[in-house]
Amino acid sequence: MPRYILLPVMLLLLLTSCHKKLSKQRRKLKHKLTTEEYIKAYKKVARKEMKRHGIPASITLAQGILESNSGNSTLARKAHNHFGIKCTSDWNGRTMHADDDKPNECFRRYKHGEASFRDHSEFLMRKRYAALFELERDDYEGWAKGLKKAGYATNPKYPQLLINVIEKHKLYKYD
Repeated sequence: MPRYILLPVMLLLLLTSCHKKLSKQRRKLKHKLTTEEYIKAYKKVARKEMKRHGIPASITLAQGILESNSGNSTLARKAHNHFGIKCTSDWNGRTMHADDDKPNECFRRYKHGEASFRDHSEFLMRKRYAALFELERDDYEGWAKGLKKAGYATNPKYPQLLINVIEKHKLYKYD
């Protein structure tokens, strides 16, 4: 086959292959994760963070499920922020603005979900959460109530919501 024909054919094949890969990635992004898929995807990360910092994996997973709608929230999909952690004065990373309690609030943006889990652990190492680390690692009820008491969430039902998610999905088995 002459070169002037072979080159355009090869280029066409390459472009077709790239288009198929991009289409597959787009479909994957549109797929809504189930809670079971979310747990499967992040249980190892949550256990790794538990070993590093002592935060029960069940609590981390339950918070991620609640805060990100099992990874399906706009914040989780666009900013890989699974915990709704807002920007603070010491945050030097990338950001995303979205409406929350107030319009156009600043949220932390991460390269991938694992970075969000790591930052969540580091966020809970702040002084205001110190009393939590006096609890047993398997005391997910104490942790859920302690998070609310320390001001992590404004919803008065937050502890019970966490406990319900942990018990429904048996997340305590990862602690």
